[in-house]
Amino acid sequence: MPKKIWMGLLFFFSIGVSGYAAYTYGFQPLGARVHPEMRAVFQANPLGIYAHIFGSIFALALGPFQFLERMRNNRPELHRLLGRLYLVIGVLIGGGAGLYMAFFAFGGPIAQFGFGGLAVAWLYTGWQAYSAVRQQEFEEHRRWMIRNFALTLAAVTLRIYLPVSMINGADFTMAYTAIAWLCWVPNIIIAEAWLRREVAIVQK
Repeated sequence: MPKKIWMGLLFFFSIGVSGYAAYTYGFQPLGARVHPEMRAVFQANPLGIYAHIFGSIFALALGPFQFLERMRNNRPELHRLLGRLYLVIGVLIGGGAGLYMAFFAFGGPIAQFGFGGLAVAWLYTGWQAYSAVRQQEFEEHRRWMIRNFALTLAAVTLRIYLPVSMINGADFTMAYTAIAWLCWVPNIIIAEAWLRREVAIVQK
């Protein structure tokens, strides 16, 4: 698939899901569109869920712009500014709050470990991306950012899997527990495969 199409899809889903989440959590009662048990948890931890949701919205909305080569080459100062905002507001705040909220995740320990693993991986890859750019290892920074944004896209894949599971009549608790892992593990595997393919092409 041509790169322009990939980038178009990336922008479409990232901006679309971040806009949907901003509307849902910014203009509707907290937990209005989730399972009643999840709503109770959200309402008991409003600071945690709002920090996670709006930090994640920030990361999801800014992320695609960081992969625009023209902006990186022509507006490096803007790229750096957006990168800092992405890592601090999106990954650090959103991921830290996500790790906290994972302890209360609907679906029991398996789902809690799933979302907790996502938060830890998101924070870790963000730190590695930051460390690499601080050492001026720009190619390594790019590779870690690809991994990190693949995890950011868990917000998209989760919102794809959930309606698909409901359309197919799956039990919500079982589906949600599985999606706690499926929303991010395949993403990072695909990102890693993509990066390995790049290395293989260069080495030929």
